[in-house]
Amino acid sequence: MRVAVDCMGGDHGPSVTLPACRAFLASHPNAEVLLVGTEESLRPAAGWSRCTLVPASEVIEMDDAVEVALRRKRDSSMRVAIAQLKADDEGHAAADVSVSAGNTGALMAVARYVLKTFAGIDRPAIAALLPNARGGFTKVLDLGANVDCTAEHLLQFAVMGSALVSALDGKDEPSVGLLNIGEEAIKGSETIKRAGELLRAAAAAGQLNFHGNVEGNDIFKGTTDLVVCDGFVGNVALKTSEGLAGMLTQMIKQEFSRTPMSKLAALVALPVLNRFKARVDHRRYSGGALLGLRGLVFKAHGSSDAFAFERALERAYDAARNRLLDRVHDRIRDTPAVLPTAPDEPAAAHAA
Repeated sequence: MRVAVDCMGGDHGPSVTLPACRAFLASHPNAEVLLVGTEESLRPAAGWSRCTLVPASEVIEMDDAVEVALRRKRDSSMRVAIAQLKADDEGHAAADVSVSAGNTGALMAVARYVLKTFAGIDRPAIAALLPNARGGFTKVLDLGANVDCTAEHLLQFAVMGSALVSALDGKDEPSVGLLNIGEEAIKGSETIKRAGELLRAAAAAGQLNFHGNVEGNDIFKGTTDLVVCDGFVGNVALKTSEGLAGMLTQMIKQEFSRTPMSKLAALVALPVLNRFKARVDHRRYSGGALLGLRGLVFKAHGSSDAFAFERALERAYDAARNRLLDRVHDRIRDTPAVLPTAPDEPAAAHAA
C-alpha cells in the first residue's frame, strides 16, 4: 500500500507529519509513503527507505479560501498529494490513498475537482469514528463537509457509510441510524422526515439495514454501527464530544490533586486513570475518510500532533488495504435509489 502524504498541511506541518510518517513506516513494513512538500521541508526525509519525495512549490494555509486553493495554488502540496491517486494511461496510480491535515474546505474542494465523485453521489462526506460504551466505535458522517443537506444526500451518506463499516469491521449488513431529536418517525425537520422515508424504503428493498431514528446519546451507546447526519450537526457533535472528554480528564486530574490523600489515591489508581485517558483521547480516532470520491482521501485533525497524524495514516492504510473504495462503489451500484439515469463507470476506473 502506498500512502501519499501532504506534509505541509495542518497547524504544524513537517514538524508533525515527518516524525509521524517515520513512525508509521517503522510499524508497517509493507507500506510505502510519498512525501509531498517543498524541497527544503522534505530534506530531513532524504534517504528513508520505502519513501519517495514529491516536490510541491506551494502550501495551502489553514485560512485560505477555497478559491485560492483551487485557482491560485495549483502546485500546492495538498493538490499534488491528491493527484497521486489519479491513474495514468495504463491505469496505474502512484498512490493508493492520500492523507492531509490541511484546510478541510480546501481539501474537499480540491479532492472533488481532481478526482471527481462517483456517479450517483452529489457530495462527498467526511466519516470518522467515535468511541462507544460497547468497547468499539460508532461511525458517524457527515462531520463537516456539507452544512446543508437534502434527504437524498443523507441516503447517499448511509450507503457510503455502510461500505465503510463493512470494510473496517467486516460486517456485511451494518446497522444505520438517522440522527434526530427523537426516535419517533414523526419527529424532526421535513428533511429528516423525508430522509427517514428514503432510508426505510431502501431497507424494505434489502439495500440497507436501517435501524431508525437515533438520538445523540446513541452515538456513544453504540446503538447502531453507523449514524448519519448533516455536516453542521455532525461537526457540533464531534467538537462537543472532544471538549467533554477533555473537560472530564481535566476535572479528574484536579480532584486527584486536591489533597495529599487524593494524590496518594491517584498513585494507586494510576493504571486505571491511564486507561481511561487513552479511551477518551480524541487523537486515537484521528483520520476521517472523504467518501464518495473516485480516490481514497483521509482528513486528519488540523491540530494533530505526531501521534494523532500517525493514527490517521494507520486508518488510511487499513482502509486502502481493505478495498474501501471498491466497496463504496459496489454499495452505490447495488442501491438503485442513489443511482443516476446514466450508468456508472466500472470500479476499476475509480481513480481515472
